[in-house]
Amino acid sequence: MLPIILATAIFMQMLDSTILNTSLPAIAKDLGESPLDMQNAIISYVLTLALLMPISGFLADKYGTKKVFIAALFLFALGSLFCSLSQNLTQLVLSRVLQGVGGSLMTPVGRLTLIRSFPKNELVQAMNYAIVPALIGPVLGPLVGGYLVDYLTWHWIFLINLPIAFIGILLSLKFLPDYRSKVLNFDLKGFLIFASASLLLSVSLEFLGNSVQITPILLVLSLGFLMLYFYYRHAKKDANPIFPLNLYQVRTFRVGILGNLATRLGISSVPLLLPLMIQIAYGRSAVTSGWIVAPMALTAMFGKSVVIGILNRFGYRGTLMTNTLVIGLLICALAIPGLESSIYWHLPIIAVLGFFNSIQFTSMNSISIADLRPAHTSSGNSLISVNQQLAIGFGVAFGLILLKLFEGDVHPAQGVIHQAFRYTFLVIGSLTMLSSLVFRRLHGRDGESLRAQG
Repeated sequence: MLPIILATAIFMQMLDSTILNTSLPAIAKDLGESPLDMQNAIISYVLTLALLMPISGFLADKYGTKKVFIAALFLFALGSLFCSLSQNLTQLVLSRVLQGVGGSLMTPVGRLTLIRSFPKNELVQAMNYAIVPALIGPVLGPLVGGYLVDYLTWHWIFLINLPIAFIGILLSLKFLPDYRSKVLNFDLKGFLIFASASLLLSVSLEFLGNSVQITPILLVLSLGFLMLYFYYRHAKKDANPIFPLNLYQVRTFRVGILGNLATRLGISSVPLLLPLMIQIAYGRSAVTSGWIVAPMALTAMFGKSVVIGILNRFGYRGTLMTNTLVIGLLICALAIPGLESSIYWHLPIIAVLGFFNSIQFTSMNSISIADLRPAHTSSGNSLISVNQQLAIGFGVAFGLILLKLFEGDVHPAQGVIHQAFRYTFLVIGSLTMLSSLVFRRLHGRDGESLRAQG
């Protein structure tokens, strides 16, 4: 039941983050706001995640994984309810902050519980079941959002979270174990420095894909990296930093973190760029674009069923290097159909991509924690969550920047827009293929403790 409990949290969070994007114009119209100003509803949530994710491991150790996880589900549901009741943009932004408090704890604490509950040779299979919603959510989000806005009202994109959270809370009360740590040393200074770095990086990423004023964005980005440097100096001197530097001495953790960051640069932008291309370049509806990417969810489930056998046969090094190359090629293949071609030529490409994405996420997440000592699982797991959040932000922002560069400064013709999308897919696909080199640093026997029970 534990993977299912974690899956409810991941699915709710991923669905919520993508469903809002397609619904912003309808919400803006109802609240009497400009659609451009509605970005604050997204940014407020992302910033709350960036601030509070680093503290998730400490809270779980102090108050117990069960209490913190249930509290996170409750806060996320309460924030969703307040979002649906919002009468103006200020109320919506405050409600999204409350959602962000719950969201910053749900996934890290749920995954921490999973790591502590299963022996390593069963952990891949457990994480495998839990990770599928992370693939399904971004695919179903635009589709569900389109239908809810067209046939009901925008309020339902938030109300849909309530039954999912209720099921998660009931299952957690009955099945979720309560893990704590006897050794508690909270590094307040380190938390403030690292949270500042996460905040600055997230702010720069959110505006990077939506702004032409590049100088202030680069300044904020530079300040974020500067704060990371300050954290590095702090962690070298502090006896119990919030994220110990010796985490990076574990080679599999280091490769997993860097691999996540590099490969998501391309993977994360596809669920955003493909629906945009279908709507803007091909002139189709949001619902149609949602249906085009829907097969990704079905093939992701199939990938889940075979990934353990693949890892047992080829090992983590061979699987991740080859799989990353294939994903890069498939992203490039999205540029093949021309404007005169049927949009349904994208269906087989996106379906196969969903299969390999499933293998990629399960493999990267499990190898990251393969060799962590029990004392480091809380901090390591929290750092993986922060890294993934920033990696997704980098990917989306990078995809949008490339698209705008290829489009040019003027409003181009429909064919030129389509060419811009095609060039963007070619660039991010090529970079994804290059990112496979990160996994060369893995050894052939890495991850054997995870795949010993093939």
